[in-house]
Amino acid sequence: MNIAFFLLPKQEVVTVTHDATLRQTLEKMEHHRYTAVPIINAEGEYAGAVTEGDLLWFMKNRPELTFEMTNKVKLADVPLRLNHRSVRIDANMEDLIMLAKVQNFVPVVDDSEHFIGIVRRSEIIDYCQTIMQSAIAIEA
Repeated sequence: MNIAFFLLPKQEVVTVTHDATLRQTLEKMEHHRYTAVPIINAEGEYAGAVTEGDLLWFMKNRPELTFEMTNKVKLADVPLRLNHRSVRIDANMEDLIMLAKVQNFVPVVDDSEHFIGIVRRSEIIDYCQTIMQSAIAIEA
């Protein structure tokens, strides 16, 4: 199956850049109720994903950092704990499933490594459920 079928295009994906502030990132994640969002660099390439945990650990380890100061901290200064890997648009479903086991979403890039969207874990699970139901129906 072509993964483009599952793709949520970048125009519909909430993203941040390394130039975003810690406060902007927190507020965007809170507003959309996301626990992780993709980071896109100035060239439009996928650069990783920031999670709530990354932000919380960063703030926890800096007791001098007040919430009012978070608008002075760039996201580029926040270490990312996890490596949210991306796939190319021509990847196979097995690659998506392997990444979805450890990531809430799988970023998708084109041949030039430009971010083109994400595939959500829920879409992959729905696909797997449909395949399983089809197999069960054939056996019956």
